[in-house]
Amino acid sequence: MTEVLAVVNQKGGVGKTTSCINICASLAKTKRKTLLVDLDPQSNATRGCGVDPHALNHSINDALLGRNETEQCLIPLNDLGFTILPATPELTEAEVMLLSSESKEFTLKNILAEYESKFDYIIIDCPPSLNILTVNALTAATGVLIPVQCEFFALQGLSELMTTIDTIKSSSNKNLVVKGIIRTMFDPRNNLATDVSAQLVKFFTDKLYRTMIPRNITLAEAPSHGLPVIKYDKNSKGALSYLSLIGEILKQEKL
Repeated sequence: MTEVLAVVNQKGGVGKTTSCINICASLAKTKRKTLLVDLDPQSNATRGCGVDPHALNHSINDALLGRNETEQCLIPLNDLGFTILPATPELTEAEVMLLSSESKEFTLKNILAEYESKFDYIIIDCPPSLNILTVNALTAATGVLIPVQCEFFALQGLSELMTTIDTIKSSSNKNLVVKGIIRTMFDPRNNLATDVSAQLVKFFTDKLYRTMIPRNITLAEAPSHGLPVIKYDKNSKGALSYLSLIGEILKQEKL
């Protein structure tokens, strides 16, 4: 069965897109067939994989609006080992149009259904807001990954997101589960980061991955080269951290 994981946080700047790209690259390293779905009009996941959104003839916007077959929009990233369903800034069109469509929250689920036998993992990079695109991602997903930066407002934002997930479970996806919370951009020298991490351990022990993604210059540089960190510098702390995280995620398959 294909695992469809929505990577969600209503707050921006928490390492969501970086996590999506590197999770996909790390899954590919373990020979899992993986699809990255860029569901953010900012199209940063698309750019971070070395694809120019402005050079695309077809994108997820066309698939969501039924203008093109999804297959026409997919781009195999052979050098990176996974496939992407890319986004462009035109995705804001689908964001508006879906609001007036019938069964609007199931649109993404329906277009991904045909790929359930073709990929082991589908990773969805969601926009940093609760809009119809995020609702589509949560409706299509089998599980949720939540990147959290260890800072002052993290716990409040996490609490609000859990409420949102409960709402989706009661409306359009009763089987949705939170797979895990990922601590990102962690700096152990920062007392606040350490304190917030301790709070996360206290309140979300059963959902918190042990692996912490460090604040790392290599992780910050890699997207500007259109590469996952594992391809940019496979021995960096960032690359090793994401490989460790994937070990935890894959272990959940066996539970």
